Amino acid sequence: MVETFNPSQEAAVATTAPPPPEEIGTVKPPAKPRVARRKKPIANRTTLPVVAEAATATAPGSTTAMLPATTPAAVATPATAIAAAAAATPATATATPAAAEPQPRTGFSRRLGDRHLLDSDALENIDRMTNVALGQLSGGVSPASLAMAYLDWTVHLAASPGKQFQLAAKATRKALRLGSYALSSAITGNAEPTIKPLPGDHRFDHPGWQRFPYNVIYQGFLLNQQWWHNATTGIRGVSKHGEAAVWFTAKQILDMTAPCNVPYLNPEIVEATINERGANLARGAQFYGEDVRRALRDEKPAGIDAFKVGENLAITPGKVVFRNLLIELIQYSPTTDTVQREPVLLQSAWMMKYYILDLSPHNSLVKYLVDQGHTVFMISWLNPGAEHRNLGMEDYRKQGTLAAINAISDILPGRRIHAAGYCLGGILLTIVAAAMARDGDDRLASVTLFTTMTDFTEVGEINVFMDASEVTLLEDMMWQKGYLGHKQVSGGFQLLKSADLIWSKMVREYYLGQREPMFDLMAWNADGTRMPYRQHSEVLRRLYVDNELFQGKYLVDGRAISISNIHVPMFAVAAGADHVAPWHSVYKLHLQSDATELTFVLTSGGHNVGIVNEPGRPRRSYQLSVCREGERFLDAETWKEKTPSYQGSWWPAWQQWLQRHSSGSEAPPPMGAPDKGLVPLCDAPGTYIYQV
Repeated sequence: MVETFNPSQEAAVATTAPPPPEEIGTVKPPAKPRVARRKKPIANRTTLPVVAEAATATAPGSTTAMLPATTPAAVATPATAIAAAAAATPATATATPAAAEPQPRTGFSRRLGDRHLLDSDALENIDRMTNVALGQLSGGVSPASLAMAYLDWTVHLAASPGKQFQLAAKATRKALRLGSYALSSAITGNAEPTIKPLPGDHRFDHPGWQRFPYNVIYQGFLLNQQWWHNATTGIRGVSKHGEAAVWFTAKQILDMTAPCNVPYLNPEIVEATINERGANLARGAQFYGEDVRRALRDEKPAGIDAFKVGENLAITPGKVVFRNLLIELIQYSPTTDTVQREPVLLQSAWMMKYYILDLSPHNSLVKYLVDQGHTVFMISWLNPGAEHRNLGMEDYRKQGTLAAINAISDILPGRRIHAAGYCLGGILLTIVAAAMARDGDDRLASVTLFTTMTDFTEVGEINVFMDASEVTLLEDMMWQKGYLGHKQVSGGFQLLKSADLIWSKMVREYYLGQREPMFDLMAWNADGTRMPYRQHSEVLRRLYVDNELFQGKYLVDGRAISISNIHVPMFAVAAGADHVAPWHSVYKLHLQSDATELTFVLTSGGHNVGIVNEPGRPRRSYQLSVCREGERFLDAETWKEKTPSYQGSWWPAWQQWLQRHSSGSEAPPPMGAPDKGLVPLCDAPGTYIYQV
């Protein structure tokens, strides 16, 4: 009888830590509301420098050097009446002149979790440096967190004789089954496997694994893997986080010691070595030496030189029409005689370069939208350094998304905007949209979220890195540098899929001598950015640990915001194989949204491939449904079971959705707004994208 290992048992629920009694630098509500006045446009914005002194950025809540509030057009009619409403509405306020000097920010060098428990900063710094040293030795994983999880597991397992008996019985049965399989396979050479690999596990696909004795080796490994899953889960009294951490650690060890990683136990390596007389190992040694040299020199991976930004990546024509401390705003050149009246604003996460949405011409979402008759704007984020350590979420909200919205409102006055955010960029867009809705700012025509979680109760295996001890360790490591590095982020995500992203890659390149060809998405993935110390700390504590956004406790300008206040149409895209933003968590937007219309798409692929999903690509599919006001809620699994599936890319469905929620077409607008100081500064892709 074939037994299949069920991965659905690997549940992980985030644990939350109690908030500190006082957070340094927390935004306090003003004594009374302040009304922002419309400022006159500056004569020329081309002299705006690329500011590097982010340590002097304004504090959250400050009005100095921040973009003023706007008085949006009062649009309460359907899309067909937007033109008439816009014609009678004055233009929105312009961005703050570049000459305004930001005020120094004080008291922000401390992490949000500091509580003044020690007598002096010197003593606290000793603790920080100790944590930093531990983090460097452990690869950024908290030893205390793992120790507590292991103790939690061992103590409860020791106090569970019934579970121990069950595990002993399982081990005996598995040993007998493996012995019977080995004997039958040795005699007949064609025994029925006792266990199948997990879906998506392709480590044992080579035909050689079905020959004796390799078949016995891999069957024994799968049975052992299954037993360890049973041993680390389902123990009464163990916390969800502890259980997830212990199984995650056990899985890392199992993936590392799998027989496919051992040359003489892997029939594919043995066969290749015999056929090529060891040439595969010689090539692999050469690849390994090259990779080590590049790592020591802090160089990018081999083959990336064939992909260059501005030459064959991010080449959709456009102009940078606005620049401030945090962003460059790109307006793309039209390719059609007419365009939709409502523009589209795209923003990616600030921990990635924006051109994942503008890769090669054949898979560029930007080019696709422009060719379909949309005016497209893109936010290109600054790559922060140590001097930007004190930039926080409020800075990204005001000088990032809101600054872009204000600039677009100057270029296209009276027009509402289709805003789309990707991953963390979607979280920031949700915060901005909720705050705008709370304050009566209705400049958004719609909100689109790509692989964006708004509820952080269930974040998948990444929950292992989200307990209080791990967050504190990450904060201390960032405190030393002033930022979170790209390599640390990518290393953590690689651990989540170590069998594919680490060990299988090692086998292919170093043992089989088959270098993976570089392609545009891999080149983009190697071109990472950093995250400022304060901003990343706020994301971890306020969103992942305390889940303030979902609970309606997230403060903007001293007042809480609610996603339910967003009443414009929403379009949410989740990816079925996403290990960064699990689709079940993305689907929970249905529990928060009170939008007039919520369209939800579940596409094939992972966190990146699911979004870079151009038409014409084979083996792609998606499910789509629309939930309107007053309709009943379906749980995620029921939704997946009942919702029809469509072959191909979801891009055309989204483009048609944008068109339906627009008010018609007109001649393309000019590039920028020179009369309002928005003079084109340079050609796309701008300058921030080249920062390393």
